[in-house]
Amino acid sequence: MDEQKVAELNRIIRECKHIVFFGGAGVSTESGIPDFRSKDGLYNQHDVQFEKYSPEYLLSDSCLLDHPDVFFEFYRQKLDTSGIEPNRAHYKLAEMEKAGKLDGIITQNIDGLHQRAGSVNVQEVHGTTYRNYCMKCHAKYPYDYIFKSEGPIPKCSKCGGIVRPDVTLYGEGLPREAWVESKKLVQKADCLIIGGTSLMVQPAASLTYDFSGKYLIVINRDKIMTDRRAALEFRENIGEVLDSINLEE
Repeated sequence: MDEQKVAELNRIIRECKHIVFFGGAGVSTESGIPDFRSKDGLYNQHDVQFEKYSPEYLLSDSCLLDHPDVFFEFYRQKLDTSGIEPNRAHYKLAEMEKAGKLDGIITQNIDGLHQRAGSVNVQEVHGTTYRNYCMKCHAKYPYDYIFKSEGPIPKCSKCGGIVRPDVTLYGEGLPREAWVESKKLVQKADCLIIGGTSLMVQPAASLTYDFSGKYLIVINRDKIMTDRRAALEFRENIGEVLDSINLEE
């Protein structure tokens, strides 16, 4: 990794008072969770029983309502992160927040790893697999309820309704509270770090348009649209880049 860029990264971190991190699937790949669009990602892991459906459909409200058996089979196979642990990127961001150098995290991920690493102000704009609720009576259920439920479709023990994950599916609007808080974070930020995201998923990616602060830092394997505005760009592993931040200086 370029030592001059690392030195500049640390200078920016020291200077700025309101740093915000905006992250995507690439943040969790080091933990063993596949991203969505790389050649080895979730969308390119083909199972015979799912081949006639697009990945977007399998994670859509239409699939949940019209083919719940297919939806929950895909969900159970692909989105169980119970054995996954946070990685060095998650832990460094939690350390930055604790040290007063990070105002908050905006994540497109639904795996809950930022909180497990110790981060507090985490805005989950696509929801989380760590919460489930009944679509009929809105009773809440723990993380593993869907994965451990008997039968193809998890049912509410109170009313018999379908229990679904508190995840934003294709075709659904983003959670309002997380969206409003995310916009506030970005608008106040003097430094926005974008990491591990292609910025292809809207409307979440549009949050970056609200940034008018001094420094934009991009950490991503591939080029993204905002690169031309970036004060710093890194193509290295996101955990490696964040690990180079020295909070003791």
